Amino acid sequence: MAIAGIDIGTTGCKCTIYDIQGNVKGESYIEYDGQIAGNTHTLNPSVVWESVCEVLRLAAQSIDKIYGIGVTSFGEAAILLDKHDQPIMDSLLYTDKRGQDQCEKLVDSLGVAYMTEHTGLNPSPMYSISKLMWIKENHPDLMNRCKRICLFEDFIVYMLSGIHQIDYSLASRTMAFNINELEWDESIFNYAGIKPELMGKVVPIGQGAGIIKEDIATMLDINKDALIVSGCHDQIASAIGAGVLKPGMAVDGIGTVECITPIFDTNIDRSRLYSGSYAIVPFLNNTFATYAFSLSGGALLKWYRDKIAPHEAERAVIEGVLPYVYFESLIQKSEPSNLLILPHFSGAATPYMDDMSTGAIIGLSQETSKIDIYQGLMEGITFEMKVNLEHLEAAGISVDSIFATGGGAKSKYWMQLKADIFNRPIVTMEASQSGALGCIMLVAVACGIFSDLEEAGRTFIQKKEVYTPDKLRHEAYMKKYKKYKKMYKAVKSVVID
Repeated sequence: MAIAGIDIGTTGCKCTIYDIQGNVKGESYIEYDGQIAGNTHTLNPSVVWESVCEVLRLAAQSIDKIYGIGVTSFGEAAILLDKHDQPIMDSLLYTDKRGQDQCEKLVDSLGVAYMTEHTGLNPSPMYSISKLMWIKENHPDLMNRCKRICLFEDFIVYMLSGIHQIDYSLASRTMAFNINELEWDESIFNYAGIKPELMGKVVPIGQGAGIIKEDIATMLDINKDALIVSGCHDQIASAIGAGVLKPGMAVDGIGTVECITPIFDTNIDRSRLYSGSYAIVPFLNNTFATYAFSLSGGALLKWYRDKIAPHEAERAVIEGVLPYVYFESLIQKSEPSNLLILPHFSGAATPYMDDMSTGAIIGLSQETSKIDIYQGLMEGITFEMKVNLEHLEAAGISVDSIFATGGGAKSKYWMQLKADIFNRPIVTMEASQSGALGCIMLVAVACGIFSDLEEAGRTFIQKKEVYTPDKLRHEAYMKKYKKYKKMYKAVKSVVID
């Protein structure tokens, strides 16, 4: 007897199955391609649905009975369904540039203050409502055919169960959800000219939808009484899967992009959060979460591997060693490097949200080695997240404990570096990808197997290692950090001139 979690990303989907004792019993992953042409970035919902069916079928083929199936996904991208539940068009991803004019008109009409206080978001064309307004304005025939609007989580839940509902955390990624009233915002929909009844019913995180449809169960060879559960936005699922459930706790998801997700209560300075473009996302038990993220993370280390040290990386693979493990073994210094690196190679995320910001390396000399650059990159990436933690603290969000997940959490050097710079313990988890685990925990509670997420966590979550700060290294890094905090404005002033 087991529980399934489906995690939907922009480049692939994954199904993981655990038994109720917390053991992995099955797993499957399928990649798919979006369509990128200039400023248009889209994803075919039918391809995603077919891939979800396949990963679920493959992962569950040796499982006798599945209690429930939960779904978590990335946010923003909307799906328009016709009267036959068929997608009308490809979904516009958050990186698609369409919707800029529509977003500006919406903000001009309702005001920035209204948008932030009601939606918990700094207005941006990345969110669903801006894209929907663009479709209505440029392709009214398509919008007229639309009988239902989903995001990817509730699309899969609907296709599996026939019930159209969306959880609070994913609904908040539309920029049309009132986080104070926990319902769709009528003023925003009225201005957009879109009927809110096209959207799914908003429900709490982890709400059961209904039993799997009989024909789908037969097609996938799954028992016909499996409960389909609305999980949550993928970053929220990562927090739950790391046991981050209360204020003072945060998960640090270290993948291609790095994202720290802390939990907090209502006693915070919202204006300070909005000034750094931090979202306010409904969480559990009247608490909230936010996303502090950098576009760097593992992407910069991959850049180093491919552009700076490709021959060394090839040699490491031949010797049976992961390139990143090999690079770290070459770092001889226990003290900070002599370099200051601004990791804005793909622009800046929170708290700057500056697409035009560029990366910079300061302190190069004839003595600088390749491995000095690698160490400097890891320092710069970590300094950037330290900037975010300070901004959050100024807004009233304290982070006392950090739980690290994702591929970057496997790096012992990086985890110790984070502990020393953040001056906080860093805890790594046995399950490096906590999103699917968080989804499975939600399903376990929805099915009544556990009374709450804390009880579920005692079965499913296993801590791996704790990295404690080194006082002397922290003091040394703080001297360097003071200089780092001047880099963004300094580099920007040079680039602008």
